[in-house]
Amino acid sequence: MRFTSRRLVPFVLAAGLAGATCLGSSAVAAAPPGPPERPVVATDAGSVRGVDHGDYRTFAGVPYAAPPVGPLRWRSPAPVRPWSGVRDADRLGSACPQTPNGEVRGGSTNEDCLYLNVTVPRTDRHRPLPVVVWLHGGGFLTGTGSSYDAHRMAVRGQVVVVTVNYRLGIFGNFGYPGLPGSGDFGLADQQAALRWVQRNAGSFGGDRHNVTLAGESAGGMSTCTQLTSPSAAGLFAKAIVQSGACAVDFGKNAVYPGVDHFSPWISSADLQSAGRQDAAKLGCAQPARALSCLRGKPAAALLSANTDFQQVSYGTPLVPQRPVTALRQGRFHKVPVLQGHTRDEMRAFVATLQHQQPITADSYRALLRDTFGDRARQWATVYSPATYGTPALAWAALNTDRVFACPTLATDRLLARQTPTYAYEFADRQAPNVGYPESPQLPLGAAHATELPYLFDLGGRHARFTAAQDALAGQMVDYWTAFAHTGAPNARDLPRWPRMSTGDTAPYVQQFNTGPGGIHRADFLTDHHCRLWSQG
Repeated sequence: MRFTSRRLVPFVLAAGLAGATCLGSSAVAAAPPGPPERPVVATDAGSVRGVDHGDYRTFAGVPYAAPPVGPLRWRSPAPVRPWSGVRDADRLGSACPQTPNGEVRGGSTNEDCLYLNVTVPRTDRHRPLPVVVWLHGGGFLTGTGSSYDAHRMAVRGQVVVVTVNYRLGIFGNFGYPGLPGSGDFGLADQQAALRWVQRNAGSFGGDRHNVTLAGESAGGMSTCTQLTSPSAAGLFAKAIVQSGACAVDFGKNAVYPGVDHFSPWISSADLQSAGRQDAAKLGCAQPARALSCLRGKPAAALLSANTDFQQVSYGTPLVPQRPVTALRQGRFHKVPVLQGHTRDEMRAFVATLQHQQPITADSYRALLRDTFGDRARQWATVYSPATYGTPALAWAALNTDRVFACPTLATDRLLARQTPTYAYEFADRQAPNVGYPESPQLPLGAAHATELPYLFDLGGRHARFTAAQDALAGQMVDYWTAFAHTGAPNARDLPRWPRMSTGDTAPYVQQFNTGPGGIHRADFLTDHHCRLWSQG
C-alpha cells in the first residue's frame, strides 16, 4: 500500500477545510427584507454601503489591495485605487484562484480577489469594540474568507469580525531566483489586510489598538508565522492559533502512505529551486524572460502547477527564520496567544485513505515498519489496534499525537515562557461531520476543523447541533471573544481557564466537550503520549 505521487498531498491537507465549508456561499452576501436604509461607512479609499440584518450589519467584498493582475502578479500588494461615490458592499468578492473543491465548487481563475468582509454588531456601547481578523484554512491551496458567517461571534461576543481572502497556491507562494517577495505573497496580503484594519477599524466601530489575528489550519499556520514576522509588528495585539502551531510537522507517511516528510514551511532556496523547475514545465525556461513569460500565462494554465506551492517560505525579509526556530529563540511578538487543536485531528486525513483503500492489520504493520524501522514494534505496542479499536483508529491516533497534539504542546511551552498563553483541545467526538468520507471502521470524532461550526455558521448555515452542542458553541464563542476583549479567555459563568505555566509537569490544557463537566482540565501528556514523542 504505497502511494508515491506528491499530487496526493494537497488534497489531504486541504480536505479539512474544503469539506468543512461545502455548504455554499455565506449568508452575508444576501440582503434579506428589512429596513430600506442601508448603512454607509467611509473608508480611506471611499464609502461603502452594507446590509442591515437587525442586530448586526455586514459589509461584503470590500477591497483592501489592488487586484494582483497582469504586472502585479507576484508583487507585494499595492494600494487600492480610491473611488468616488458610494460602493455597494452587499456582494462577496471572488475567491482567489484555486482548483474545484468542496468549498469553492467550480474553483476560480479570478485573480481580482483581495477582498475582505466586515461583520459589525449593533451595540449601545460608546467605546470601540475589539476586532477579530480571521484567516481561512485550506492547505494554502483552497478556501475563501466569505465561507465564514461570523454574525454569532460578532453579536454574542460584541466584537467586529473581519474575514479575509489572500492569494493561494502558485499565486501566493511562488518563488523564483531574483523575484522579490518570493514565497510570501499570501502572507503579505494578510499583512495588507491588517494594515487596512489599522486604518479603517474606527469607521466600523472597532478598536485598531485591540486587534486579534486568528485562523485555523493554514490560517492558524499563517497566524503563527505572522507572530514571527518583523513587518507584522504592531498590526495585532493578540493571536488565536487553531490546528496550526508553528511546530506542526507531517512526518513520513503521515499525510498519506508513501509520502515522505512534509512541512508547511519551506526554505526560500528550496522554493526558488522548485519555481525554476516549474517555470520550465510551464514553457518559461529562459531565466531572463521567465517571469515576464509566466506573467503572460492565464491563471488556468498556472493552476496546473498549483500543488507544488502549498508551503510558505522562510529565510525572507517577511519571514527571516523558520517560525518554530524564531519561537525557540524568543524572536516573536510578545502578545497573548490562545492556541489548540482537535482531539482526533488526523482522523480527517485517514478518512480519505480509508475511503480509498482501508487500513488492515497487515497494512498497519507495514506502515509502522516503513515509518519507524526497528522501532516499529515499540509504537505498535503504544498504538495497538486492540486499544484504539481498529488499525485505522490506531494510525489516526498515532499521527494526531505526532503531527498536531505534541508539537502544539511544545509550541505552547515556547510561547508561555515569554507571553500569556492559553492552551485548549476540542474534544466533542459527536461533532457534526464537516464533509469527510465516513467509514464504520473510522468514526470521525473530533477531527480536523470540526470545531469551526461551533464558532461560525459555515456557508451561512447553523450546524445541526444538539442542545448540549449549541450550549458548548455559545461557551466557546464566549471564551474566544473574552480573549479578544482582554487577552484572557475568562468571563462570568464560564469555567475558569488558567494560563499555561512553564513550570507545570502536566501543563494545563482546557478541554472542550458537551454536558456537565465537559469543559475541564485534560491529562494531555498521558492522553497523547507526549513524553514518548519528546524522546523521539
